[in-house]
Amino acid sequence: MRDTRESRLLLVLLISIAFAFITMDIRGGDDSPLDGARDAAASVFGPVEEGMAGAVDPVANAISAVRDSGDRHDRISELERENAELRQQLGSEEHRESRVDQLDELLRTAGAGQYGIVGAQVIAIGAAQGFSWTVTIDAGSEDGIARDMTVLNGDGLVGRVTTVGPGTATVLLANDPDFTVGTRLEDSQELGFATGRGDDTLDVQLLNQQARVEEGDRMVTFGSSDNKPFVPGVPVGEVISVDRTTGDLTRIVQVRPYVTFTQLDLVGVVVEPPRDNPRDSVLPPRPEGPEDQAREEEPEENAEGAVAREGEAEDADGNVADAEETVDADEMVDTEENADADENVGADATEAAGDAAGEDEDDDPATRS
Repeated sequence: MRDTRESRLLLVLLISIAFAFITMDIRGGDDSPLDGARDAAASVFGPVEEGMAGAVDPVANAISAVRDSGDRHDRISELERENAELRQQLGSEEHRESRVDQLDELLRTAGAGQYGIVGAQVIAIGAAQGFSWTVTIDAGSEDGIARDMTVLNGDGLVGRVTTVGPGTATVLLANDPDFTVGTRLEDSQELGFATGRGDDTLDVQLLNQQARVEEGDRMVTFGSSDNKPFVPGVPVGEVISVDRTTGDLTRIVQVRPYVTFTQLDLVGVVVEPPRDNPRDSVLPPRPEGPEDQAREEEPEENAEGAVAREGEAEDADGNVADAEETVDADEMVDTEENADADENVGADATEAAGDAAGEDEDDDPATRS
């Protein structure tokens, strides 16, 4: 339609009529004069509206489904994020518990040996330093750490500090082939030198070729001059194999270290050595085995044996007493029989003397006269 004067007048007229109908409908309320026209329009346009709704609803439903799908996707993403956070929290809780246990063991070992330590965490392994068995810790010279300091954890000897930076330090691990530490056996106090093999065992060369050593024997660090690089008394490991060959000036044994070098996390660097040599006091108590239980039960068996022996002794004393009573009774009987025999002999002797005297009187002439 062209924008002419007539079209404008028509538009104004239609708008005026529409306002008039609206005003009449509002004023009429429930008895509006337009109700009949509205009903007629509803009956005419109702089927058309239903048809249009049937045609439009699938599109609307699809749009709604797409909208709901987006909402569901967002909800799923939110739930997955919350699930990941919960998993992370659980993992962090387990990690915290593990760290607490490691810290407790580290403090126990340091307290038993009276070592002054600086705690640190392993933050890198030794690939960056070459082919050596080394780790990097997050403590350095700013924390009081210097070269040739002993490094340990709650299990025992970890290694020694080789290089130091302001905030980090490199530790040469005890299983490195270039690592050597003086050792002392727990009971015999035999000295030796432990050397790394690049795996989970150490070779220990005992100075005494005739040293008595068995599987299960334990050893600690001997200590160095001025406690550098090693302080004394740090647990090293347990003997697992003994070389029985003879003829050498020394003896070789294999030792399984207490520390698992592939699972290092929290460590302690000894910055203050102990005042006194702790010797074997840092070693954990030995677990009770069948031999220990046998030794614990042995005193009871000895006590029972002593009681039995006392009973046997009492029985023997009783038998001896019975024997003595029997001997006494026999002696009394023999004495009485001997006394009776003596009396009989005496009586017989007296009677014989009397008979002899009578015969003498008969033979005596004076008597006969």
